[in-house]
Amino acid sequence: MNALSLGYLAAGLGAGMSVIGVGIGIGKLAAAAMEGSARQPSAIADIRTSMIIAAALIEGATLFAIVVCLLLAIAK
Repeated sequence: MNALSLGYLAAGLGAGMSVIGVGIGIGKLAAAAMEGSARQPSAIADIRTSMIIAAALIEGATLFAIVVCLLLAIAK
């Protein structure tokens, strides 16, 4: 294996792990939001807003991680 193939391997593993992490994170976020909505139905609007903001931040961090992995893949 040369350095280029190891770079591709690292980029693929990094992108995959970041996507798995965001899936777990958003799943836990949604579960907590549903539980909070069930416990206090009057706060559904606030919970939904907080959940959307948190999900956007998680997605942004994942997008950043994927861009870094792609940069690793095309670096020489």
